[in-house]
Amino acid sequence: MSDELAPTAVAVLEHIVRSIVDDPDAVTVEVDESGNRPALNVRVGDGDLGRVIGRRGRTAASIRTVTRAAASKDDVEIDIEFLD
Repeated sequence: MSDELAPTAVAVLEHIVRSIVDDPDAVTVEVDESGNRPALNVRVGDGDLGRVIGRRGRTAASIRTVTRAAASKDDVEIDIEFLD
């Protein structure tokens, strides 16, 4: 899939996640349009998922909030999934 659906949201999400992880080159964001609304699937390198999720999921929740705000500029509602 392409990131043409929500280019601003994808760029913001990639920037935030790359700045958090130890291996920024391992970060990938894919747009999955198979559900009711598009999902941005984020994959990070080994050992970095915990950093992205954070304590009690607070970091992940904050990333989702900021990325959804960016997606509003693209006039689209999105979900964000952090995958192993």
